[in-house]
Amino acid sequence: MPIKKETADITVQPLRRASVRLRIIGTTPLFQNRMANKVKQQLLVGGQKKGKADRAGIKHFPLQEYRDSAEILPGGPTALGLRVVAVKAAMATAALETPGLTKTSAQRLLFMPGDFVPLYGTPQLRMDVTRSADINRTPDVRTRAFLPKWGAEIEVQFIVPQLSVASVVALLCNAGVLIGVGDYRQEKGKGAFGSFRVLGEGDKDAEWDDLVKKHGRSAQEAALADPEYADRDTIDLMEFYDSEVKRRAA
Repeated sequence: MPIKKETADITVQPLRRASVRLRIIGTTPLFQNRMANKVKQQLLVGGQKKGKADRAGIKHFPLQEYRDSAEILPGGPTALGLRVVAVKAAMATAALETPGLTKTSAQRLLFMPGDFVPLYGTPQLRMDVTRSADINRTPDVRTRAFLPKWGAEIEVQFIVPQLSVASVVALLCNAGVLIGVGDYRQEKGKGAFGSFRVLGEGDKDAEWDDLVKKHGRSAQEAALADPEYADRDTIDLMEFYDSEVKRRAA
């Protein structure tokens, strides 16, 4: 008669979700990089071939491209928003350089509720020469919203006991130093924009107080309507653009 083996009971430890509110404050400027509606529409229905008259026209419309690059919120303390998925992606990528945590684990163990959080900071119009993604790396001029100073408050939810508040804060700090958010961010190696430092929700900070007081919705809406130019190159390009538009109109 076969002897029946005894099996040990398996104990499954229940997981729970905790959360912490943190503030991120830019240590380097931020480029917003929202895809323009025109590009989305072309992806949806396909583009049309340009005729001779279209090719002879003005190629770019800087003011419209500047406004299109910004993530606009319909209400709240700011007109601009920051995609929370960008912060989560930065934390997950920072896990590659953080001992004891993998990128895949960070993606599973971290949660960012919602799509956007209010983004404080007054945007400026900035034009840069960029390279297209085609095989020839064709140069082009791109216009984007550029925030010299910026900050946002985020809620990070995480799984306990795998992660703790201290580990989440450390990972977010690493993301601010190594990765960043937005275009030309530190992660890409070609720029150092979008880097940030981390502040607790109740911590006193003069820079944060200034952002909330002076760089909210009213200042942002005024800057979107009538922007300042971010640098000398942008000023020169806009002066040439305005003169060329007038010349062609004449």
